[in-house]
Amino acid sequence: MASSLELQAMRRAIALSAHRLASTSPNPPVGCVILDAAGQPVGEGYHARKGEAHAEGNALLAAGTAAKGGTAVVTLEPCNHAGHTPACRQLLIDAGIARVVVALIDPTSRGEGGVAELRKSGVSVETNVLAEEAMLVLGGWRTALTLNRPIVTLVYAETAEGRMSAFNRIPSSRDLLLSADAVLYADGHLEEAIPRSHGPGMIYLPEGPIRLDHRDLLKTLHTGGVRRLLLDGGSNLAAPFLAAALVDHVVAYLPDRGPSAPPGINEQGLIPDGFYLTGIDRVPRYVKVSAARNDGERQDHLSPSS
Repeated sequence: MASSLELQAMRRAIALSAHRLASTSPNPPVGCVILDAAGQPVGEGYHARKGEAHAEGNALLAAGTAAKGGTAVVTLEPCNHAGHTPACRQLLIDAGIARVVVALIDPTSRGEGGVAELRKSGVSVETNVLAEEAMLVLGGWRTALTLNRPIVTLVYAETAEGRMSAFNRIPSSRDLLLSADAVLYADGHLEEAIPRSHGPGMIYLPEGPIRLDHRDLLKTLHTGGVRRLLLDGGSNLAAPFLAAALVDHVVAYLPDRGPSAPPGINEQGLIPDGFYLTGIDRVPRYVKVSAARNDGERQDHLSPSS
């Protein structure tokens, strides 16, 4: 059973993993904390983007020789294959780690998986530690793999007349870009949400106005490494995605039109049918309303209101 120190370390690892949420795509966002043999933190790290060191490698680098005989607390099962970087399970073994505490098993793990290989090498492994909390960061990546398409968030600002318009001129809305891989605009062009955040060649975005069917577009984007997509273009852009139940989250910005005003004329209502409210926050000059598709118990990613 995980100790109190290990639980504290796991929650820190979960928080660390969100530092580069989305920028790691198509890889998962992972965090790791190394505890020494006495259970004290000696190193921490997170995965920044594909092609660079994984969370375990960065945490071990910070810990140095203090990792020997210690514990690695990691949000996702250490990988079992060498690609752009060495296999994380081997890095842990070579560092003399005695115990590994894991939140979630990696559904894409190669062979028998990193956990099995660690145990074969005599490392004590405990899994499913704070798994539900780890899904706050890893859930979007997991769900995108299951759906074989990106998680789609419709974002819009309501105009003074109550219509849907693009959100990207609202300063407070820019935070949404930090948790997205790409943005699809009303004129049909795609952009990386944060330019150059993924590294050269790590995700593929079709150039020019998109002429693909919305389903084919999502399939193409997923194949190209995109796991989180924002729609920013108002009702015409949103309509086919909503009609096909391909929108997972909605974030709406409602302007302050004063304490007494005529009703807005938003053609879809405050949020589309089939969605439920997940958060309401006050931001400068707007109220930010977040909603999720009512798909039972699916938990796919950080609330858009986060």
